[in-house]
Amino acid sequence: MIYKQAQIEKYLKKPEDAIKCWVVYGANEGLVAEYVKKLTAAICPDIYDPFQVVYLDGDAVNADPGALIGEFNAQSLMGGRRVVVVKDVDNNLTKHIKGMFDEAKSDTLVILYSLSLNKKSSLVKLAEDSADFAVIACYEDRDEDIFATAKSVLVANGMTIGNEALQLLCARMSNDRKSNLNELEKLITYMGGHKNITPDDVRVVVSDTSASSADDVCYAAASGQKDKALQAYQRLLNEGTDPSQVIRSLTYHFNKMLNCMAIMEGGESVDKAVMKLVPRIIFFRESSFKRQLGIWTRDRVFSVLELLAKCEKDTRSANMPVEEIVSYTLMQVASAAASAAAKLNRGY
Repeated sequence: MIYKQAQIEKYLKKPEDAIKCWVVYGANEGLVAEYVKKLTAAICPDIYDPFQVVYLDGDAVNADPGALIGEFNAQSLMGGRRVVVVKDVDNNLTKHIKGMFDEAKSDTLVILYSLSLNKKSSLVKLAEDSADFAVIACYEDRDEDIFATAKSVLVANGMTIGNEALQLLCARMSNDRKSNLNELEKLITYMGGHKNITPDDVRVVVSDTSASSADDVCYAAASGQKDKALQAYQRLLNEGTDPSQVIRSLTYHFNKMLNCMAIMEGGESVDKAVMKLVPRIIFFRESSFKRQLGIWTRDRVFSVLELLAKCEKDTRSANMPVEEIVSYTLMQVASAAASAAAKLNRGY
């Protein structure tokens, strides 16, 4: 079964005996590690207790599946439920796992995790189709996840941080939970006995590890930052993103601007109009979005939406170089934004 966030939190508070095995996978290394630790601790609070928790390596288990089977069936010397954690698993383990649980009499919880598995992996499919298995997919952190992680870690360590510093901190973080936790730990260590974090503290300590996302492309292009938009777009291509997805994201972004403009024409201020958008814009992008509303007019937004519609249509043509079409469209949008911003600065 695929477990959603609410189900995971419920399990962590009161583990279900019916779940015999967890499969945790995805490219977000930090989030994978966090879930593995929490799932283990839900059964055995001391996750390093050698009598209750056993850690195995996926390659070693592939070479000798009996090692996993033996640990799975071993009795606890101290009483209570045991946990077997296997890291870096792959599809070679699928048949052994299936056979082991087909004849299972043990109550040992097995946790399998890997950064290389994906939704199409046979091990993931087995887990999704089995009632006594649970699956957690750990994808890259969204803006909301980055904010929640930063806020919770800082609060837990008794730190305070103003809005400007928090915006800067979140903007510098990546989509990987592990990297973000490392940066937060560095920041807390740097602060020493001082509890209030300032923007200068963030600039000194936290590296700009922000990864490319479609939002990065959208905000850069709509703000007139051509080079930054193209660089973010290229990184997305390197990560395997479909170019047409970038155009759809940009279309969504400009439609949000259009919705906001309509609210403002009804008499609302920029601040109130932005607050009424659903879903809400993540707070550390709000200032950039508001600046864009000052650059673009309704007519210019309609022109861009027409351009994006044509671009998306062209990406469906088998005879067109898709990556180049999208790149050229991004340059057109960013150039239009830069030109509009320059005119605004000159007062006409």
